[in-house]
Amino acid sequence: MANRRFEMYEYRQIIVRLRQGDTIHGLVREGLASRKKARDIRRIALQQGWLELRNELPEDAILAQFFSHSRKSSTVSLVLPFQEQIKKWHQQNIQASTIHAALQRQHGFTGSYFSVYRFVRKLQTRLPDTTTILEFKPGEAAQVDFGSGPELIDPVTGEIIKTWFFVMVLAWSRHMYAEIVLHQDVETWLGCHRRAFEWFGGVPSKVIIDNPKCAITRACYHDPVVQRAYAEYAEGYGFLVSACPPRDPKKKGRCESGVKYVKKAFIPIRKFRDLTDSNQQLHSWAMETAGQRVHGTTHEKPLVLFEIERHLLKALPENPPECAIWLKVKLHGDCHVTVKKCRYSAPWKLAGQVLWARLTETTVRIYRDHEMVAIHPRKFKPGQRSTQDEHIPPNALAYAMRDSRWCMEQAEKTGPCCKQAIHQLLTDSVVDYLRAAQGILGFLKKYGDTRLEAACRRALSFQSVHYRTIKTILENGQEFAPLPEAGAPDPLAQPYLGQGRFSRNTSTLLQ
Repeated sequence: MANRRFEMYEYRQIIVRLRQGDTIHGLVREGLASRKKARDIRRIALQQGWLELRNELPEDAILAQFFSHSRKSSTVSLVLPFQEQIKKWHQQNIQASTIHAALQRQHGFTGSYFSVYRFVRKLQTRLPDTTTILEFKPGEAAQVDFGSGPELIDPVTGEIIKTWFFVMVLAWSRHMYAEIVLHQDVETWLGCHRRAFEWFGGVPSKVIIDNPKCAITRACYHDPVVQRAYAEYAEGYGFLVSACPPRDPKKKGRCESGVKYVKKAFIPIRKFRDLTDSNQQLHSWAMETAGQRVHGTTHEKPLVLFEIERHLLKALPENPPECAIWLKVKLHGDCHVTVKKCRYSAPWKLAGQVLWARLTETTVRIYRDHEMVAIHPRKFKPGQRSTQDEHIPPNALAYAMRDSRWCMEQAEKTGPCCKQAIHQLLTDSVVDYLRAAQGILGFLKKYGDTRLEAACRRALSFQSVHYRTIKTILENGQEFAPLPEAGAPDPLAQPYLGQGRFSRNTSTLLQ
């Protein structure tokens, strides 16, 4: 009690009790003051004549002259003679230890470092941060934020699933929409907005948000950059996106309080079977408990005020905007882009370029600048692929389409010898000759069915149905030449019967 700071009314009360005849012991027993404090007050009161009943009690201003400085030390600080110099150094951002060393070196200062430190701390005293209450008109604004939600347990695997709250609070009535979600991505963000607007039955003029990555791609005090999908959504619903300055959540304090209220009033002592059950409980609680409580600031029930505000919200659009997500993607060398772990084709001439992908619930559209270059049905299972033939390079498409079945069909149309030659190539047990078969059938454009069938007949007679053999026969025009008799040399084999560049003369070797 001796160290407690007394107010002026407490000094006055003790003086009144002393004027009425109370003793020091009585004041101490009732806890009005310590023995030393009561004696000091009585001593000063006797000196000033305040205990005499004929004299009037002094005003608080007079009491303050005697008691407000009673606890201060009478010792004069050694820093006081140098206070002007210390102030100049402090304005130059010189720290206290350096100032203390300079005083010792230049002025023979004998005081301690802490005396300098205390003086500098007084110079650093700042006014407390102050603010003002933001006022909103009915239907003018809603505030939005995420908060950590309850942990759910997967009934199949037993795995713990982390969740989040999405909370939208109407700034005037304080009526809220809340939903438990599994992600904080763009798709979830947009979907929650749609369900919140349908919950309120209208759209506020402005939506005040923090700077989540699903809404703001570059947080900035003056020029924030809104995520392309969210900007398109805001345009479709007709609301303004108002991003708070970075690290300044006070600008949407009503939603911050709403998130805390949901955490403290809804989550405790509740059990949830799954995500659907948790949201059903949350929506019932928002209407029956949160909406019917008397709000601490407005002193009204949010649902009562909402009956006024709902008529001032903007009407929902007849055709709500698509829940579309825009993503920057790169077209790889295989003529596909990767979107949400699925692959979609785009024209091969754009390979290596950065494109835009627009995802909706049913489609994926790919754009180059403002031109749509591809559209696909959306895939949801990771690893799935959607490919359009016109997006593949001609040479790669030809190889992909002209498979073994196609080759056999074309060979059968050409003739039995061609069919037999292609069949031998495709059924080889060691080497894949699909390209050779495609190349042989490619001679149809240049030489026609008859010549190719004859060339295959000649190649079969020599048991050499390779691509190079048939090409040589056709180039030399030997496909209709008479076949050699058994044991007779083949004109095409003359280079290997002594006329070749590196052939040996067998007659010479025998001599």
